[in-house]
Amino acid sequence: MRRKVETEVIVSSDIPAQLLRYCPDLAQWPAKWAYDDPDLVVGERIVQYFTPFLLDLLEQKLAPKTLRKHRDNMWLLGGEVIRQRYESAATAKKSIDALIHEMVEEDGGPFMLPRVSEDEQESFDATCRKYYRFLHPK
Repeated sequence: MRRKVETEVIVSSDIPAQLLRYCPDLAQWPAKWAYDDPDLVVGERIVQYFTPFLLDLLEQKLAPKTLRKHRDNMWLLGGEVIRQRYESAATAKKSIDALIHEMVEEDGGPFMLPRVSEDEQESFDATCRKYYRFLHPK
């Protein structure tokens, strides 16, 4: 069970305006993912790590529905990173970069827990495949 995490209002002045319109709650993602206070710093690193990809999606001029799908799936991926770090001491010792590269593979992302529908997992995997290609350009 998650406990209430003490948070401060995060100023999002260094997040581009276009990204704020696409992800208006981006600065709050770390608090939404957090199990404990130390997760906030990790969550902020995850957001920093995701930001170039989210900006790249915007530059692709994708349909609004597609952008929302990818945004929502990236939010799910961040939560899964925190969950896996929380459940495994060995995983918690890994850098965010190493963990994301381990979790996001050419054929998709990790299985979502709690289990989601097959369609939701496929949508998530499609975003993770796109993110994998972003992280590993040819």
